[in-house]
Amino acid sequence: MHTPNINILKTEILSDNWYTLNKVTYSIAKKDGTTETQSREAYDRGNGAVILLYNKVAGTLILTRQFRLPTFINGNTTGMLIEACAGLLDNDNPEECIKRETEEETGYKISKVEKVFEAYMSPGSVTEILHFFMAEYSAEMKITDGGGLEEEGENIEVLELPFDQALSMIDTGEIMDAKTIMLLQHLRIKSIL
Repeated sequence: MHTPNINILKTEILSDNWYTLNKVTYSIAKKDGTTETQSREAYDRGNGAVILLYNKVAGTLILTRQFRLPTFINGNTTGMLIEACAGLLDNDNPEECIKRETEEETGYKISKVEKVFEAYMSPGSVTEILHFFMAEYSAEMKITDGGGLEEEGENIEVLELPFDQALSMIDTGEIMDAKTIMLLQHLRIKSIL
């Protein structure tokens, strides 16, 4: 395996409004031994965590629905997206982050989570690595209505769906979020539900 020699020459901040958009100029040693200078933009929004809550007895899972502007701009006529609960780490470790996000977004207080993998979601343009989790839930764990934090502008609808219905929603295009599809497929492969 060829490991290129990378040398960062210059980093310019293009935007630091919501998150940070950098233009990075670097030199890279190619396989033939020559060096080439390239420039790329990289969006740094921090790292995140995502979780799929499932109930083995009922055969259901918890998802969320919320407005996502980038999808609206790119042709999603309502801008609404069905997703697994997720959030940015905000200097927490991934496990603590996902427990906090689960309670804020879904209203379920969970204590035990299982980390299943990590993945870069859009490595050509975004620095974020996402930590993927799963956890069992039951009705007794529901302590609030969820919906997210008003001060963060969140207006999240909590959905409880049968597992088979959620899988079929991938085929119909009702679920188009990559992290959610990955977790649903993981649950399917592991034959948990």
